Amino acid sequence: MLKRHSLDAVIIGAGVVGAACAYYAARAGLSVAVVDSGPVAGGTTGAGEGNLLVSDKEAGPELDLALLSTRLWTELAAVLPQEVEYEPKGGLVVAPDEATVKALRSFAEGQRAAGVDAVEVPAHALHDLEPHLAPGLAGGFHYPQDAQVQPAQAAARLLAASGAEVHLGEEVTQVLLDRGAVRGVRTPRRELLAPAVVNAAGTWGGHIAELAGTSLPVLPRRGFVLVTEPLPRVVRRKVYAADYIADVASGSAALQSSAVVEGTPAGPVLIGATRERVGFDRSLSTQALRRLASQAAALFPVLAGVRVLRTYHGFRPYLPDHLPAIGPDPRRPGLLHACGHEGAGIGLAPATGLLIAAALTGAEPALPFHPFRPDRFGGPGSGTGAADTPEEHH
Repeated sequence: MLKRHSLDAVIIGAGVVGAACAYYAARAGLSVAVVDSGPVAGGTTGAGEGNLLVSDKEAGPELDLALLSTRLWTELAAVLPQEVEYEPKGGLVVAPDEATVKALRSFAEGQRAAGVDAVEVPAHALHDLEPHLAPGLAGGFHYPQDAQVQPAQAAARLLAASGAEVHLGEEVTQVLLDRGAVRGVRTPRRELLAPAVVNAAGTWGGHIAELAGTSLPVLPRRGFVLVTEPLPRVVRRKVYAADYIADVASGSAALQSSAVVEGTPAGPVLIGATRERVGFDRSLSTQALRRLASQAAALFPVLAGVRVLRTYHGFRPYLPDHLPAIGPDPRRPGLLHACGHEGAGIGLAPATGLLIAAALTGAEPALPFHPFRPDRFGGPGSGTGAADTPEEHH
C-alpha cells in the first residue's frame, strides 16, 4: 500500500465544494489531496443546474455565505477557463397575485438590508424582462446578482486549477486516528496521511462522519430536472415562481414542485425543481416530471409544445436546519466538515472553500463559523467508527 507523508490536508469529495476547498487551500500554500469514490462531479454537483443564487435566501447566515460566494465567483470567472460558462444573467421571481407580491416585498426588504440588490418589477414591466412570460402575473422581483455556471465543468476546472493530488474511484474505507485525532484516510489502494481531513462528501457526509467516530445528520433530498431541445433564447434569466422559496425552506419529506425555468448558452432550457426525501431511491417519478412540465408551461406558454430530450435527477445533501456544516468538528480534532449545502452547494462552494482554508491555516475567517458549526445537532463526541493508527503514522 502506497503511503504519503507530506500532505497538509485530505479532502474527501470531488464535487464543486471539495474542489473549492482544494483550490483555496492550495492558494493558502497548503499541500492537499482530493479523494472520491467516483469521478469528478459524480454526485450532487453533476446533477445540478449550476445555480448561483441570492434571490431564494432570506437574511441570515446562508445569505451572508451566498453574497461572499457571489463576489468570489466573479473573481473565479476571470481566471477559470470559459468552459465553466459563468453567466451573470440575473434572476426573476414572479408572483401570481397581489398577496404574494406583498410577501415577496417583505422578503426583499430583509435581503436588501443584508446587501442584496432586489428590484421590484410591476406587472406591466415583466414582459420587458421576459417577453415570453405568461400573461396575468401580478408582479415580481429582479435579482441582478443571480448567476449560473456549468456545474461539472466548474468543479473540474477548480480542481485542476488547485493543483491538488487527485485520487478518483477510491472509496475512503477508514478515517485514520491517533490518540483521538485525525491522521489521514485509508482507501483500498493507499493511505493518505495528513493532520486534517475535510469531509466534503455531499450526501455521504454522514457516512464519513461515522467513519471518523462522530455524527452529522445528512439526508438525501431527491430532485428532478427536465432538459428541452435546443431553442432560441426564449428565457433570458433564471425565472421561478414565488412558491419555490417556500419549497427550499421546507423540511417536508413529501414531493414538492415549483417551476424554475432558465435558458442556457447551448440552447436547451432547464426546468426544475422538485424536492422529496425518499432515501437514495433512483427510480423515475412520472408524477414529478409531469408536474414540472405543466408548471413550466404555465409560466412560459411557449414551452408547451417543446420536446423534452432528457431528464436527470440527483440527491441534495440535506441538513435539518437547511444550513451547511462548515468548519472544524470539536468532537474530533483534525476533522473538518464542508457538506450539507442541500441545493445551494454550487453557489456556496467558493465561500465554503475560503472558510475551510482559513480554518486549516488559522487565518481570520471571512465569516463567523458559529452558525455552521458541525456539532450543533449533538451526537457522539467520539466513537468506534475508526481505529487508531500505529505510532509511526504521526
